[in-house]
Amino acid sequence: MTDETIAGIILAGGTSRRMGSDKAFVTLGGRPLVAHAVDRLSRQVGPLAINANVEPERFGRFRLPIVADDSPDTGPLGGVLAGLRWATDHPQAPRHLVTVPVDGPFIPSDLVARLREAASASGTVAIAASGDRDHPVFALWPVQMADRLADWRLTAKSHGVRAFLAATGFAVATWPLPAIGPDPFFNANTPDDLARAEAWLAGDAAL
Repeated sequence: MTDETIAGIILAGGTSRRMGSDKAFVTLGGRPLVAHAVDRLSRQVGPLAINANVEPERFGRFRLPIVADDSPDTGPLGGVLAGLRWATDHPQAPRHLVTVPVDGPFIPSDLVARLREAASASGTVAIAASGDRDHPVFALWPVQMADRLADWRLTAKSHGVRAFLAATGFAVATWPLPAIGPDPFFNANTPDDLARAEAWLAGDAAL
């Protein structure tokens, strides 16, 4: 179920060094990873965009806005800020932005709903967790946080997502780990990870 008050952005602005080629376009189940993210997130949000630092034409088939970082290779927070700026200027005036990485092919169907529930109790950022691990790039951000994040990045010693979350506070929504199959927040960072994801996908049509 989509929520028009929440925008979404798929973070595909990294360098994909461990994969050896652009992760957005490596194939899983016969489709590029970015297509899995678009399909799963588009069902849960209103406006949707892709954060990428390559030629926008590469993503032309998806007919989505392509939003670049303000400066390249600054990690996921660069994409988060770019997404917040895009959402701030969007005519639908979304109040929140959900971020997901392009290499997470098993995004849960209740991601946005549960992050929204966690955020409503805290009024701040909400991130996903599974088992005893958190996944701070799967997160819901208040759009009004754009200026705070931009200011923090000017003086912060670390531009890591966890460093900013520690400074601003956050809530957590936790998912159980399945007995069989992948963590819902599994990342396909390497060719071996991609092979594991392929095996999971082939063995469970419900994924």
